[in-house]
Amino acid sequence: MFCLSLLEHTFRLPAELVALPLPQSIRGELEKLFLDKVIPNLGLCISVYDIRSIEGGLIWPGEGSPTYKVTFRLVMFRPFMGEILVGNVKRLDKDGLQVSLGFFEDVHIPANLFPQPSRFMEDGTWEWDWDGNEQYIYHFEKIRFRVHTVEYPTIPIDQKANAKPFAPMEIIGTIHDDGLGPVSWWED
Repeated sequence: MFCLSLLEHTFRLPAELVALPLPQSIRGELEKLFLDKVIPNLGLCISVYDIRSIEGGLIWPGEGSPTYKVTFRLVMFRPFMGEILVGNVKRLDKDGLQVSLGFFEDVHIPANLFPQPSRFMEDGTWEWDWDGNEQYIYHFEKIRFRVHTVEYPTIPIDQKANAKPFAPMEIIGTIHDDGLGPVSWWED
């Protein structure tokens, strides 16, 4: 779920930060650039883990700030396919569920990845008929799911007014397996 990614980045350090200790000012700039951002195929940046090297410090003609080449590691949230995660049901509709992990909201479980037979009820809940026993999925319920895919969609050029907000990383989950679904289904 969490991993370290080694990156290299070249940037100008603002002149007002030159008076601070160099590692502190560079860490602050890296956090501004990367924290809470999605890097395609790497995941969501959670924190700057460490700075491996700092090179440069040259001030180019016409600029008043030094330029540094920094090698550093980031803690990234990048679940792998097949991983089991637990979140809370944020939204239910006829198309499926939206799940919140607390720090990440773009988790979707489409209806075709539910245990079958399942159906959307008029009261806004989902029902799974398990050998004549009805099991329900409610709003805000704790749910266990398996990561089916992790997608990094391209940024849309035109977006319709009623379209859902763009998400740079989406997790598609499934609850179609033993032990998956609302945690209450599997408690004794």
